[in-house]
Order: sequence, then structure tokens, then C-alpha cells
Amino acid sequence: MTAPPHSPADAGAPPGSAAVAAPAAARRPGIGARLVSLVGELLILAGAVVGLYVVWQLFYTDVTAAREQQEVLETLDWAYTGEIEAEEPGDAAEPAGPLVIADADKQSPDTAPVMEEPEFRTTFATLYVPRWGTDYVKPISEGVTRREVLDVLGIGHYPGTGMPGELGNFAISAHRTTYGKPFNRIAELEHGDALVVQTQEAWYVYRVTDDSIVLPHQVEVIAPVPGQPGAAPDGHYITLTTCHPMFSAAERFIVHGELEYWAPVGDAVPAEILEEVSQP
Repeated sequence: MTAPPHSPADAGAPPGSAAVAAPAAARRPGIGARLVSLVGELLILAGAVVGLYVVWQLFYTDVTAAREQQEVLETLDWAYTGEIEAEEPGDAAEPAGPLVIADADKQSPDTAPVMEEPEFRTTFATLYVPRWGTDYVKPISEGVTRREVLDVLGIGHYPGTGMPGELGNFAISAHRTTYGKPFNRIAELEHGDALVVQTQEAWYVYRVTDDSIVLPHQVEVIAPVPGQPGAAPDGHYITLTTCHPMFSAAERFIVHGELEYWAPVGDAVPAEILEEVSQP
């Protein structure tokens, strides 16, 4: 019996090569497997992009915004940014610490000077919070829009609310995380803590009275009488607002305070901004 003729491709092929080639072809990934692999690679890439965005939000924006806010402070030739601690009297050759406003120079809230509300983005005041460190000082500017004010200038003033020292409610807002996070430690404030505001003309020393957590639509917290919309102003209030909880905008953390006294800007500063406050 004559053997069947070999094809040209079979000529010279080692024995068993056909048996090896068939399983190799069978192991080649199908379209479904290739799609799964592609989706996996895309997810890894997306995760890396998200991770970089988080790093940018949490760290880079803090660095750049803090630098911009410091530059704003440096343009305010009236803002107090000198010695942050009162020094004990010593050698006459050594400079003494800053003068402290005397009790006799502390004025009643009812006589406080009130400036006109400035134009949008104008920086008109600074805030000192001893609870957050004797070196804490941030600029306050007109407006509360994110891109133009809060992300770059720090603390924003709600347009239409009271100005520093005014009868009514001086309401301000700032980020709790990212972009310099001026109100990052707001939950540490305690009843009686000082909140000190400086303008070109005057110092205003407020004291914390209460805090609360509300929903974003509860705008009565910045009413002339906090929590009582429509009521005629009966005191000199300050309100701090920021997002709550951390890294979320689901709610708002609110701190209220009331003006204790004011004093004209001069060579002396409020003792409150020089006092180290023990942490809770």
C-alpha cells in the first residue's frame, strides 16, 4: 500500500511538530480575555490619576494657597505681623515685646467704628485665633466664591452681613481642608476663646459663645441675630462657617461669638493674640 504524499509544509518537519502547534494555538487569549486585560489596565491608570489628584488637592493646593495668603498679608502695611509673644523685661539693650492694650483703652462694642463694605475680593481685615497658635493670622476678603476668594485669598466675608464691630452679624467662611485650610481646627474652639479681627482702624475682640452643625440650606446661622431670621440685630456678633465633616460638604460647622471690646489701632495690640492657649 502506498503512503499518502506529504505536503510541502510537512517536508523536513520534526516529528510531533503538528501536535505541539495545535495546543499553542488553543492557548492564544480570546477577545474577551483581551478586553478584561485592557479594562484592568485602564482601571490601574485611572487609579493613578485619582491618586495624583488627591495629592494635588491635599498638599499642593495647601502649599500654593498658603503662600498666596502670606503674600496678601505682606501687602497690608497696617496688619500686625510682628512679635507674636510678649517678652519679659530684661536687659535695656534688648527690645521689649509688643505693647499690650490697656484696660482703660478698651472701648464698648456700642461705640465701635464700622467701615463700609468693600468691593468684591478686597482684603480689608485679618483674623487672629490664639487657640490655633499665637502665629495664626489670615487675611479676610470680600466674597465667598470658591475660585476667586476662598481658594486663593483664604477667609471670605459673606456680602450683606455685618462688618467688623457692626451691630449685627459679621459672618465669614473658609476651607477646612485644602487651599491653606484656614478653618482646619475649628472643632477645637471652646466657649470663651478669643477671635480677634484687625482692620486698618481698629481691633475687635470677640469671644466664642457656641457652636453647631447644620445643613447647607440653614442660612439663618448668618442672620443679623444668628438663628433668628428676620429679627432686628441686638448684638455685635461674629460667625465662622466651614464644611463638615472633614473632606465633605454634606454639612456646615458653625461657630458664633460676640464682641467683647474694640480698641483703635496704634502701638499696642490685644493681649489675647499674644497668649498661648492650651489645647483641649
